[in-house]
Amino acid sequence: MTSLSAPTALSATTAPPRAGRREWSALAVLMLPVLLVAIDGTVLDFAIPSMSMALKPSANELLWIIDVYPLVLAGLLVSMGSLADRIGRRRLLLIGSLGFTIVSVFAAFAPTAGALITARALLGFFGAMLMPSTLSLLRNTFADATQRRTAVAIWAACFSGGAALGPIVGGFLLENFWWGSVFLLSVPVLIPLLVLGPIFLRESKDPNPGRIDPVSIVLSFAAMVPAVFAIKMLAQEGFTVTGLAMLVGGLALGVLFVRRQLRRSSPMLDVRLFHNPVFSGAVLVNLLSVFSLVGFLYYVSQHLQLVAGQSPTQAAFTLVPGLVISIVTGLLAAPLSRRIRPASLVAAGLSLNALGFGAVMFNSSGSVAGLMVAFALLGAGVGMAETISNDLILSAAPPAKAGAASAISETAYEVGVVLGTAVLGSLLAAAYRANVVLPDALTGADRESAGQTLGGAIDAASTLPAGPAEALIASAKHAFDSGSGVVAAVGVVLMVLTAIMSLATLRKVKAA
Repeated sequence: MTSLSAPTALSATTAPPRAGRREWSALAVLMLPVLLVAIDGTVLDFAIPSMSMALKPSANELLWIIDVYPLVLAGLLVSMGSLADRIGRRRLLLIGSLGFTIVSVFAAFAPTAGALITARALLGFFGAMLMPSTLSLLRNTFADATQRRTAVAIWAACFSGGAALGPIVGGFLLENFWWGSVFLLSVPVLIPLLVLGPIFLRESKDPNPGRIDPVSIVLSFAAMVPAVFAIKMLAQEGFTVTGLAMLVGGLALGVLFVRRQLRRSSPMLDVRLFHNPVFSGAVLVNLLSVFSLVGFLYYVSQHLQLVAGQSPTQAAFTLVPGLVISIVTGLLAAPLSRRIRPASLVAAGLSLNALGFGAVMFNSSGSVAGLMVAFALLGAGVGMAETISNDLILSAAPPAKAGAASAISETAYEVGVVLGTAVLGSLLAAAYRANVVLPDALTGADRESAGQTLGGAIDAASTLPAGPAEALIASAKHAFDSGSGVVAAVGVVLMVLTAIMSLATLRKVKAA
């Protein structure tokens, strides 16, 4: 792929330095927080059923347990990426790792849904320090474009590898320990980072940073949080005055943030990058491919355990083939990009995502084999599209601004996580509420819980006689799966439109 960044100080005849043993060792260290974030995401999906029955959250609390982490993360990524450029990317990575480890222990022992939501918010705060730092350190560690493309492919594959490892390890923990044990996975992953990071990672920062701009920090957070929250609210409750007001307010603050960046000589975020259609297109591909993956996992992880009756470990192994395929296609993306234009590779990946959702539509019985095929198609598409889009985003920014560019990439990723859960999860919840039939014998809190989530219905059924209990469980399972067709249709349409957009915006980028 051609570099989209501004010309560097290197002359046309001077090749950039190639990475050696230390740089590849640094990549291995950088994969630790990437592995953690990927594991953390899929582990939580599989912990939802046992967590629902233990803490008895409402449907709204359950969505907040999932959403608050990426919401806070998305609100702070731009600020943290800019801060990393100024104070040092390695320094911020180590600070975030220490905080994330400590808060994870608190989350593991959270006594209530509210306490877990608080812990997840704090994890979002420290998590915002991790991912932009890893990608920006990678950008500055690998100056050679071919090596950087390979490193980005490994970085993206590590996301998929963590997603594959997370359910297996998490399944073992959930079958042998309490739900909170899944949060303790961060301890053995991040402690080696704290030890090895200072040894192998070279510090890097913007050589000519501007002053930290508190007003821009507040504006970026104040714009992102209400806008994403409004989308979540509108998806769940429909058009309401509160939801629309928050959306308009978030967009207005976003406009103020952009205007401030354009006026400053050293902006916190160089929004002029978005003038480049390749950069903008790659960011949208990043966001929407993650949207499809997270929305699919939200549905399938609950279906396999609560409808198909699989244990957490069985459900994890059911999804492993698709996750392995995601790793393989991500690694293949780098060599393929030398011969095939990025636009074609990205469009092919997004088309595979659409086929995956289409397979769900035709799998009306909800068979496990059909879901495995659907997820294999989706995994192949996400692996291809994510690798290429992340490399395009990195190559569009000069090395000194790697933190800010990485933050944009990660912001797109986390917004995709929020939207995938909020939009597709809310469609599932709405279908469930509209179709579940509750027995008259069910009253009080149990009736409220059973009417909102499948996990709540299964838990409430334990308080009923055999006949009504069986009827409630059967109705709840049917009501949950009734939303799968709508979710799949939305996924197909969105992925096809995104593929068309990618062909238009990335068409000028040639194969390397």
